[in-house]
Amino acid sequence: MALARLVSPILRIAELVFATIVAGINGQYLHLARGASSWSLGRFIYTEVVAGIAIFFSLIWLIPFSSGFVHWPIDFVISVTWFAAFGLLVDYFGGSCGGVFNWDNLHIVRGDQCGKWKAVWAFAFLSAICWLVSAIVGLLWVHDRERRTYERRSWRGRSRV
Repeated sequence: MALARLVSPILRIAELVFATIVAGINGQYLHLARGASSWSLGRFIYTEVVAGIAIFFSLIWLIPFSSGFVHWPIDFVISVTWFAAFGLLVDYFGGSCGGVFNWDNLHIVRGDQCGKWKAVWAFAFLSAICWLVSAIVGLLWVHDRERRTYERRSWRGRSRV
């Protein structure tokens, strides 16, 4: 499972970068819409909270001495929350910015709102995928570790005290 030790930090850095991008763009929108009711901004607030939680955990789990792979259930839960945020945002905009994975109508101009929201959609989706892959890698690592520990146990003879 040496590959898992190499892949995990790369995934954590990607999760951190993607969550930071989503938090920045979404936070800018929340700042501009600060007079609106919190009920109408609920999905954006949810996305900001998910991004904040993802930033926190990706920073904590980037520390080399933290228990690397045993927290795969939390990775899976964060992946599900990212998928929910992605779905909520796509549902909110409907087809007003074109199809979800249709990038033809984007213009690289300052203030292109559809471009900003498609970036949020893309990075929320990529973050969900990264967290899901982290959960799968962690699950495989834990399963392999338990199997190796079980095979090493020797039940023959007396135990040493």
